[in-house]
Amino acid sequence: MKLAQTPDLEAALWKVLSEYAELKIKSLKEEIERFERKWKMSFDEFSKRCEEGTIEADVYSWEVESDFWEWEKAVTLLSHYEKVKL
Repeated sequence: MKLAQTPDLEAALWKVLSEYAELKIKSLKEEIERFERKWKMSFDEFSKRCEEGTIEADVYSWEVESDFWEWEKAVTLLSHYEKVKL
């Protein structure tokens, strides 16, 4: 309650959770932008090109696979946090 600067416990909890969600959304957007700059495409295009085997790297390489899973996680979490924030 001190951190949220309110005597109401429920209001304090909502304020802290809301601020956490905003920070998480910002962090996820930055991570997604980093992948978009690295691969010069959106996740949807990256995913499609991986599936088709038309990406300019070995689809089964550690770099491509780990980026795919991390990027997918960031996109999925961002979608979740944006829905929850509403």
